[in-house]
Amino acid sequence: MKLRTMSVSGSFYPSSAGEIVAMIDRFNAILAEHPEIEERYNALTGRAVIVPHAGWVYSGFTANIAHRILAQSGIDTLLVIGPSHRVGFEGASLCTYEHYQTPLGELNMDTALIDALRGKFSLACLPEAHREHSTEVQMPFIKHYLPHVRIAELVYGHAHPSAIAPVIEYVLGVKNSGVVISTDLSHYYTLEHAKRLDAVCLEAIRSENPSLLHRGCEACGIVGVEAMLDVARRKGLESVLLDYRTSADASGDRSRVVGYASALFRGV
Repeated sequence: MKLRTMSVSGSFYPSSAGEIVAMIDRFNAILAEHPEIEERYNALTGRAVIVPHAGWVYSGFTANIAHRILAQSGIDTLLVIGPSHRVGFEGASLCTYEHYQTPLGELNMDTALIDALRGKFSLACLPEAHREHSTEVQMPFIKHYLPHVRIAELVYGHAHPSAIAPVIEYVLGVKNSGVVISTDLSHYYTLEHAKRLDAVCLEAIRSENPSLLHRGCEACGIVGVEAMLDVARRKGLESVLLDYRTSADASGDRSRVVGYASALFRGV
């Protein structure tokens, strides 16, 4: 397989390069209105992040902060990990594509890393799982901020965090390599209810306590988050919550909201 083609361009994120750049510029302009916060972000580096994956209109600002920090962290290779929303399957899928299509141009896949991960962790390739938005919505950000980075895309179905954590740890053990963990938080509750549920997820991330995730966190990518927290605790990483908001911030609808957060892990 040569090319991982776009599946949700024009729906989850703009289909034209100009619109993508304009949207990212708008996110950064909003951030620039708060110089004390922007200055704090500009001082951060790290090679592992948690990001949301809804339509950019709703979660793009939150995701942009994390990708912007990755760009100042000296990264050459990124493994993007997300849950499958379209296909049900056991385990995780990692396919050996050579390039990944985005409206900003193609990203190069790190085929050597992909082959190493597939061999070491017995990962299968399920092509239909890679028509997945949770990972794809990250790619235009990556192409914009890290145009020469090499990537790999791991999509998991019914998987246990203990199967994903060693993959994360392996990648973070490779010099100048990073990991992007994709997840949204609660889905379709009232704003007040969503904030209560999401507070559990946020505290688990802040405290790097995976067990808290099972006390009410309803993140769709909870497997990846738990795996990341397991690795963070073992490696002594410091978690930094970057941003939290809900779809109500963009839509004004407080009756059925989705929660979004981004976080950084420092120390690798």
